[in-house]
Amino acid sequence: MSLSKEAPLPPWGYALSGAAGAVLANTLVYPLDIIKTKLQVQKKLSADTENGLAKRDDDYYEGTWDAFLKIYRKRGVAALYNGLPGALLGVASTNFAYFYWYGFLRSSYQNKIPNISIAMELVIGAAAGALAQIFTIPVSVVTTRQQTSDDVSTLFQIGKEVIGEDGITGLWRGLKASLVLVVNPAITYGTYQRFRELIFRNKAHLSAYDSFFLGALSKAMATIVSQPLIVSKVMLQSKPKPGEPRHTSFVDALVYLAKHEGVQGLFKGIGPQISKGILVQGLLFMFKDQVELLILLLFRFVRASRKRFILLK
Repeated sequence: MSLSKEAPLPPWGYALSGAAGAVLANTLVYPLDIIKTKLQVQKKLSADTENGLAKRDDDYYEGTWDAFLKIYRKRGVAALYNGLPGALLGVASTNFAYFYWYGFLRSSYQNKIPNISIAMELVIGAAAGALAQIFTIPVSVVTTRQQTSDDVSTLFQIGKEVIGEDGITGLWRGLKASLVLVVNPAITYGTYQRFRELIFRNKAHLSAYDSFFLGALSKAMATIVSQPLIVSKVMLQSKPKPGEPRHTSFVDALVYLAKHEGVQGLFKGIGPQISKGILVQGLLFMFKDQVELLILLLFRFVRASRKRFILLK
């Protein structure tokens, strides 16, 4: 965090700055989100038994750049921003909830024990992530379905489709994988806090460059550790193409990937995932810390104005 110790923000202040930073960061790199999602849900090429060659189609992507070119040539720039409103709603709600609970739990713990260990940083991050996921995963389910579909259905229409297929619980499809995936933000924010204390111990406020550097570094470490779970979650939440299996759990998805695509399948899409994660997390922390500073300055201004008003009375 980039706040001075003598004037911490309330939980909603952290939540507001986190949501604002997430929206700005994700808007800038959204095409990478589309590409990594499509790479993660596509199945391995099927074998053509007649000539021993792999069957290929225009919707099979060899990598990040190939996916970008094919999506752009086939459907134009708009396709690279398909589902943007829903995605921004998702990241705003998830990050608002995450940073609210993270700020609340961390400040509550610090009131009793000032020095937070690395293990406790991870526990607090995981608890905040779990609470955030429970409340916000329906938006993630609908957005993932929208990103992997070629039609232009609205969020409301896709939500109705999901409920029609799986009932109301379908909006929480992939929740178990999401709860396991709280290790990702836990590692990210725990690492960020620890590196900040080690590298910038004497800085009350980080520069935009410092925040970007720490955010990118912490996110890269977390993504490498949790990529197989990220892939399985996306597979669970997407709508399978005709003839493709529908996975019933994240373990089922992981077993399928390992059996049909090997270890490489567990990490497919990691290129754009890490690129997107580094950019988003770096920009998120950069924007978030600046918004936090702005809110803190606003707090100080309001407090000073209130004191002057009392003195004048």
